[in-house]
Amino acid sequence: MKKLILLLIVVIAISCKDEKPVIKLAPTLPKIIYEYGFKINDFKVINDTIKSGENFSEILDRHHVEYPKVLEIVTKIKDTFNVRRIKSGIPYTILAKKDSTETAQVFIYKHSKVRYTVIDFKDSIITAYNAKKPVKTVIKTASGVITSNLSNAMDNQGLSSYLTYKMADDIYAWTIDFSRLQKNDKFKIIYEQLYINDTVPVGIGEVKAAYFEHGSKPFYAFKYIADSTLNIPDYFDDKATNLRRQFLKMPVKFSRISSRYNLRRRIAYYGNKIRPHKGTDYAAPIGTPIMSTANGTVVESRYKGGNGNYVKVRHNATYSTQYLHMSKRAVKVGDVVKQGEIIGYIGMTGNTAGPHVCYRFWKNGRQVDPLKQKLPAAKPMKETIKPSYFEFIAPIKNELDAIDYPVEVIEDSKEKEILKP
Repeated sequence: MKKLILLLIVVIAISCKDEKPVIKLAPTLPKIIYEYGFKINDFKVINDTIKSGENFSEILDRHHVEYPKVLEIVTKIKDTFNVRRIKSGIPYTILAKKDSTETAQVFIYKHSKVRYTVIDFKDSIITAYNAKKPVKTVIKTASGVITSNLSNAMDNQGLSSYLTYKMADDIYAWTIDFSRLQKNDKFKIIYEQLYINDTVPVGIGEVKAAYFEHGSKPFYAFKYIADSTLNIPDYFDDKATNLRRQFLKMPVKFSRISSRYNLRRRIAYYGNKIRPHKGTDYAAPIGTPIMSTANGTVVESRYKGGNGNYVKVRHNATYSTQYLHMSKRAVKVGDVVKQGEIIGYIGMTGNTAGPHVCYRFWKNGRQVDPLKQKLPAAKPMKETIKPSYFEFIAPIKNELDAIDYPVEVIEDSKEKEILKP
């Protein structure tokens, strides 16, 4: 009997030894998410896009907000957000109740990837405010070799078209003629890439510095604030020469010349007769801002015959500029305007076949071609500032010089040169 009991004890001990302990896992808690200033976990999140012809009232009605409440919301938020200006194609987010009604409580209108408007009507107090997502800035470098034009060289490197505009129409607008680039001209840039959520690109910030080699000649550009009173940055070269002129090269950003100054131009609008065209036409969509190309005073702002809505600015005793065919004028006679300030918007008023601004340039009371004028440079850097400037640009210049060019482009261009007959 004793042997039997002993045997049972041994068997039970072995059996218990083979059993694995049961590990109880703690329940996984949902990740707490905060976005647009709300704890998203507390809502049913509905993402959608405004349809063509859809209005604010229809959107809220579809999400179970009754008309009297919609009317109250529209009235309370009118100073912050005009619901009549919502546009089709714009994304929005609705935060709704998590119960069976799924009634909308918050409407978020996304102007862009960064800017948005929040309309909060979940409580008795209705609020609306504009906000921005946090933007992370990362300094990047890029380079390229010209095989045809700057735009293609930028595209080949996967770079933003904004950088093309910035180099051709801003930084080097008066230094390099980009319509006459040569094969194997080269460029380097140091710029800011902007991100939201750490990885989503939302645009380009400042171009900190640039280098362009045109016809084997080097052209450096460094962004620097030389006048601490005005606090306006300019681009200067490696000798501290200001690259800007007293006049912008064009009154519209991201535009193209649709017709040049030509005293013997045949104009279709007038039956293909020869009539002098004493302006330079810049085509752009209706509503595009028009800028004053230099500091000055508005001497004319009115509607007149073939000119349509136009503005004329006197810059000094020598120069005046005129901007025709505006859809809307933004200044009046006597206003003092600064270079780059918006004075009106692209339109089709007066005698015109398409949306553009006719930019006219007056020198000593006579209309001339602005693109053929040797215009005065901007205010030079003070001698007392130059030592600080040279100290500032030294490490940036070293960084620019150290940027390599794309190897495949250089090798490809060399191969083509060898294959030439």
